[in-house]
Amino acid sequence: MGDGKPDINFLASPTGAQLAVRRMKAKGEPRGVVQINHGLAEHGGRYAPFQQFLSARGYHSVVHDTRGHGDTHAADALPREFAREHGDRKVIRDIDAVHDLITTLYRGLPVICFGHSLGGVLALNYAETRPERISGLAIWNSNLEAGAMGRVAQWILAAETMLIGSDVPSIMLPRLTFQSWGRSVRNARTHFDWLSRDAAEVDAYIADPECGWDANVSMWKDIFTLIYAGGENIGRLPKDLPVHLLGGEADPATENGKAVKALEKRMTGVGMTNVALTLLPDTRHETLQELNRNETIATFADWADRITVFIKQPA
Repeated sequence: MGDGKPDINFLASPTGAQLAVRRMKAKGEPRGVVQINHGLAEHGGRYAPFQQFLSARGYHSVVHDTRGHGDTHAADALPREFAREHGDRKVIRDIDAVHDLITTLYRGLPVICFGHSLGGVLALNYAETRPERISGLAIWNSNLEAGAMGRVAQWILAAETMLIGSDVPSIMLPRLTFQSWGRSVRNARTHFDWLSRDAAEVDAYIADPECGWDANVSMWKDIFTLIYAGGENIGRLPKDLPVHLLGGEADPATENGKAVKALEKRMTGVGMTNVALTLLPDTRHETLQELNRNETIATFADWADRITVFIKQPA
């Protein structure tokens, strides 16, 4: 999908975090910027091929390691948690700090806020908080339909906080999420086959010490806070905001794409008029690491081209 490696630097966020930020410039005349938010239990370094593709298509890209992930560090947080207090607010403020960097480096260009899985939850919350700062929103493979089972999960997390504390890995949530999704794949070769049909990508994920770990109780609590807030505040988004929703029909984390379809229904239900939905047959959770990734990413770039052609961000 391209060559070269993103530049990595550290950005001091107003939250106190030192954010590991990977940037890659567009080749030729830039069309815009894609601000990438990664998923749970991974890191921004895994998005280098995506950034290389975007560069070749004329887009700058920036991805940072979310608090508790990768090379980002914060004095008010242990590894595998956002923060000891108000982690749900701080991860969104960190995204805003990265956006400040983008507007400094690439002034005047439209910014698309992109998120995969948990990153999609974060991207939606950010868009609802600062809708004036983005020109497009892309949410891939995200489940914002926690419903009654999410409330049960919150009750479990409250009980775990009392019994084992909030700064240790949850005992029950991995069983209800990653482990449950792993069991759903027939004839699975590994416990992480739910991520992709590409065995090499699954093996690389398993071999990466910064991937596949169990989140602390406090991180899970913050995640559910953000899931419910994201769903409840959709009405804050501009009605004409271009949105790109994508999911796999073989992704257990989104109920085989049903949660992505439900998000589209929520958005159109509040009057949003520019929502594009794609559900991919046979595709599992990590679309960017799937067998059909080149075609899918090209489709995303085509969408980005359409929405950025007439847009210029205020300087």
